[in-house]
Amino acid sequence: MTGAVPTKDRPARPKSARRRSREVALQGLYEWLIGGAEPEVIDAHMQEQEGFDKCDRAHYDALLRGCIAECAAIDAVLTRHVDRKTTDLSPVEHGVLLIGCYELSHCMDIPYRVVINEAVELAKAFGGTDGHKYVNGVLDKAAGDIRPAEVAARKAQPR
Repeated sequence: MTGAVPTKDRPARPKSARRRSREVALQGLYEWLIGGAEPEVIDAHMQEQEGFDKCDRAHYDALLRGCIAECAAIDAVLTRHVDRKTTDLSPVEHGVLLIGCYELSHCMDIPYRVVINEAVELAKAFGGTDGHKYVNGVLDKAAGDIRPAEVAARKAQPR
């Protein structure tokens, strides 16, 4: 897990700017998936949210606009690994999977295991009870398609 469980002696670590950008982008994607608003309208709305100033603006922009612009292509990748049409997924799971696939495809500086972990954490925070398990399984399979060399190298490492 990324963060330690907070206790009386050990408070939770503050969220990174990248994690905040994923959270805000997910909220924007949720709004887009539910209502179909234009990206500019969603972006303006997201910028009004409390804590927006603490997110990585460039990463947020890339995620929100990239996921919307490439939704059909990302859904084509996801279709090979989901058990139903992507339009039948919960909007939270769908949004998390869009972000995960986008990062796997475009954010090569982020290791694929980190991309998957961040998506799982998003699904835990915003999704249904076991949605994170579904997200983990789908993105693990998608990573093999999108980053085959990195996945193969990881699997070849002794444990």
